[in-house]
Amino acid sequence: MRASVLAVAVASLLAAAAVRAGAAADTVADAVRQELPQVTAWRRDIHQHPELSNRETRTAALVAKQLQSLGLEVRTGIAHTGVVGILRGGRPGPKLALRADMDALPVTEEVDLPFASKAKGEYRGKPVGVMHACGHDAHTAMLLGVATALAGMKRDLPGEVMFVFQPAEEGAPAGERGGASLMLDEGLFGKLGFKPDAMFGLHVVSSLNVGEVAVRPGPAMAGSDWFRMVVHGRQTHGAMPWNGVDPIVAAAEIVTAAQTIVSRKLDISTLPAVLSFGIIEGGARYNIVPDQVELQGTIRTFDDGMRRQVFDNLKAIAEHVAAANGATVDAAIPYGESNPVLVNDPALEAKVKASLVEALGAAHVHEAKPWMASEDFAYFARAVPSVYFFVGATPAGQDPAAAPANHSPKFFLDEGALGVGMRAMLQATLDYLRGAPAGA
Repeated sequence: MRASVLAVAVASLLAAAAVRAGAAADTVADAVRQELPQVTAWRRDIHQHPELSNRETRTAALVAKQLQSLGLEVRTGIAHTGVVGILRGGRPGPKLALRADMDALPVTEEVDLPFASKAKGEYRGKPVGVMHACGHDAHTAMLLGVATALAGMKRDLPGEVMFVFQPAEEGAPAGERGGASLMLDEGLFGKLGFKPDAMFGLHVVSSLNVGEVAVRPGPAMAGSDWFRMVVHGRQTHGAMPWNGVDPIVAAAEIVTAAQTIVSRKLDISTLPAVLSFGIIEGGARYNIVPDQVELQGTIRTFDDGMRRQVFDNLKAIAEHVAAANGATVDAAIPYGESNPVLVNDPALEAKVKASLVEALGAAHVHEAKPWMASEDFAYFARAVPSVYFFVGATPAGQDPAAAPANHSPKFFLDEGALGVGMRAMLQATLDYLRGAPAGA
């Protein structure tokens, strides 16, 4: 008899828990549906008016205006154009930070949209097109939508939420600083009197279809380093190369020899690594051997030991190849500010993953592969326990492996991703603030 009563009691408790979980999911879905039209409008407006890193003045003004209209405590001008809003709930609870990036890329858009970017800018002293080719327009619009939804729940909301709208995730212009590291150095988690217990971020990706999300514990995105080399030769007439020293030939041999570092020097059986050259510049006329050639590129690693090994090998190759050609090289490895490996806190990732399952269903939540791209959200993740997850942007039915990748002039975001990303972030936020994932 007692066992029967206990079984009934347990069943009742489980049923009540299921109802509460369902109600929470319904609340999230309803909030997203309500905010989605405005979020879509914001995304299109920002997409049509993209701004390069450290130049996000129009975007920052739009963000600040909306946050102020919600009654949040708003600070502007952090790390040049960064905007922060703080929402203090009506009940005690933890402190959580949510982040979106605002900057666009020096890319000329090739997508046929009624709100396609026609913007122009200047990058490295050259005129360029400007495009949200990485989805930061979507990130900004979604976080504004989440902020609006949470502000509507303020009275019953436990804890506090900091909304971080970050400039210059793609890297500050030459000679400037910017991004997450500068926000932290300027006191994001100190001067504002808000040190979060945790932080969440997301990124739309072409490698997943709309409706799908992915997250992984531990290292999620590679650390990135920028390198720069200048190979010095001796200028001469192209008809008489023996009278000079050809830095173009030396530079070409450096590029070729450097490919052996990853393929022959590193043990990539457990952790991947990438070394890529992105800039080769030298010469002014077809029949003149120039004085110098500049090389720039990137190194991506998940391990500090491998990172140092790449540095040492690349420097040795550059110096020895240059010397073999009678040239010299100035090699800055690394050059400028680097991004550390982005590491998701394992315990927090498990909770966020449960929230994603609650919001979207287990069939739509995947374990992400380590991504060789880098993210300066990694600086935030070193400061507080954090989770960064990925939201599919490629239309359903289209092979994501064949879709134009992030940073492509043909990058296309299916706007269905906006509702998915908002639902995922809002569910994870409410579950964290309330102490445990729904259904856990």
